[in-house]
Amino acid sequence: MAQIHPTALVDPAAELHESVTVGPYSIVGPQVKIGAGTTIGPHCVIEGRTTIGRDNRIFQFSSIGALPQDMSHGSEITELVIGDRNTIREFCTFNTGTFKEEGVTRVGSDNWIMAYVHLAHDVRLGDHCVLANNATLAGHVHVGDWATIGGLSGVHQFVHIGAHAMIGFQGHVAQDVAPYMTVDGNPLSVRAVNLTGLRRRGFSNERLHPIREMHKLLFRSGMPLEQAVEAISALRGPGRDAAQQAEIDAQIDADITLMLDFIAQAKRGLVR
Repeated sequence: MAQIHPTALVDPAAELHESVTVGPYSIVGPQVKIGAGTTIGPHCVIEGRTTIGRDNRIFQFSSIGALPQDMSHGSEITELVIGDRNTIREFCTFNTGTFKEEGVTRVGSDNWIMAYVHLAHDVRLGDHCVLANNATLAGHVHVGDWATIGGLSGVHQFVHIGAHAMIGFQGHVAQDVAPYMTVDGNPLSVRAVNLTGLRRRGFSNERLHPIREMHKLLFRSGMPLEQAVEAISALRGPGRDAAQQAEIDAQIDADITLMLDFIAQAKRGLVR
């Protein structure tokens, strides 16, 4: 049986694994499902149609699964889905989705989410992301795996942030942020490749070289975007050192494809 503090209010219809812990004065609603090993701190509210995976740790005073802050939202039942092994610190607010998309706000796994972070309706947060204190994601924001968003940053609705991107402190993010890039300043601009983050994740020098080339082509060459995309496409496949291992070749091609797919799907223009 789940370990529920006597002062907590857990609806009998909620589905909690027997290893779940619920702290003092927390409230868990009837449509909530919580997986094995997850810990809910004191004074939390977990409501709505919310599914939380395994081994998450949710700290005190968080509001998880409340209705979206969308004036057009009616009585439709939407969802919040959270993966595994996430750390969610104090005073975070995650809302359910709307049917302007698929009706689901999604949080992946292994994310480090600091205090006062807000995830609005229909946000899609990947895996292994870091969101520093007071980062605010508006509705329909999509964030790729391994992205880092600095403290006090605000992300405009519908913005996409690419995998491995890093946004500096107090970023005002109104356009899409390309994968692998570090952006900073006011107005926001691309500063460099996120080399420190990529090296920490085991990117080899062979793999980093094409990413640096993509940075130059997109943000330093002065080329029109269409021409830069053609030049990036040419970085794939034949033409690289034949001595490179097949595994490295595949990784490089995947990195280039990720960048090209991101650009093709960008709707708000790229931060330059």
